[in-house]
Amino acid sequence: MTRERKLTGWHVLAIFGGAFGVIIAVNLALAYNAVRTFPGLEVKNSYVASQTFDDRRAKQEALGWTVRADAQGDKVMLAITDAEGRPVQVGSLDATLGRATQVKDDRRPDFQFDGTAYVAYEALPDGNWNIRMKATALDGTEFTQRVILHVKG
Repeated sequence: MTRERKLTGWHVLAIFGGAFGVIIAVNLALAYNAVRTFPGLEVKNSYVASQTFDDRRAKQEALGWTVRADAQGDKVMLAITDAEGRPVQVGSLDATLGRATQVKDDRRPDFQFDGTAYVAYEALPDGNWNIRMKATALDGTEFTQRVILHVKG
């Protein structure tokens, strides 16, 4: 004897509730992991940073610098050139090398000027990397930029 089963309103409610429960649980898990791995904080106080932004940008653009990053083997090169294409030696350079989407792989390579570019010895896996650099020109002008680095295997 086989017993016939009916699909009742309670069954449909349970199916919909379960489906939406799974969707909500996945969204919460993804949102939690996104905030946990990258909080999105760039500056401590965005209002204060905005008050001097235009002035800092004008001074930085007046330098006429162009920055390019490249990776070959176990070397990462950061080439800073002036408006005429000549290599620039900066007063100080502070750089963080990391992934665009998380901070767990961040590292602070020791870039050294070799006469044409800044070189650091870092073996990087394939993928997209960012170099968040802050340099100071010899005249004291601050130069900040995020340089995208694509590493191909």
